[in-house]
Amino acid sequence: MQVRNSSSKFGVVSIAVHWLVAGAVFSLFGLGYWMVDLSYYDDWYRTGPDIHRSIGILLLMVMLFRLGWRFFTPLPRALPSHSRLEVLAAHGAHMLLYALIFVATASGYLISTADGSSISVFNWFDVPSVTGQIKGMEDTAGLVHYWSTWALVVLAGVHGLAAVKHHLIDRDDTLRRMLGAGRRQS
Repeated sequence: MQVRNSSSKFGVVSIAVHWLVAGAVFSLFGLGYWMVDLSYYDDWYRTGPDIHRSIGILLLMVMLFRLGWRFFTPLPRALPSHSRLEVLAAHGAHMLLYALIFVATASGYLISTADGSSISVFNWFDVPSVTGQIKGMEDTAGLVHYWSTWALVVLAGVHGLAAVKHHLIDRDDTLRRMLGAGRRQS
């Protein structure tokens, strides 16, 4: 398998990053949904948010790499069987997914650094606050984070269902290309 994308196939880097981001998004959502109900006396009260913040910062870094990679290697052409509307909808959905990931990670960062403290990423390195203490920022960023993550997960779910629809109903190679599989035998 090639490293870079070609005009007809995704390369191994694009495929790996796609699935890494998908796994991180759904894992972070699940962890975030679970940890909001933790009590102060729960063993995971501090550990859950530390893991959530660390993975969130790493996700932001992977997304910055992914954005750069998209400029370095072009995306494969749309399949000939896709209508103009499908191509535009897919492009719009991808851009919105990118935007929502950046909004979710940025707002999560702002929640965690609203008091001026840094974020320790698995004790490997610290990401300092760029805002210092800003009164009320945690609440505003929290609302943005809440709604952007819900929108992200819903849109990612629709994105996944569209890929399954292309695979099972349209019987085209949309999903196979992102799995690194060869072309469907006719």
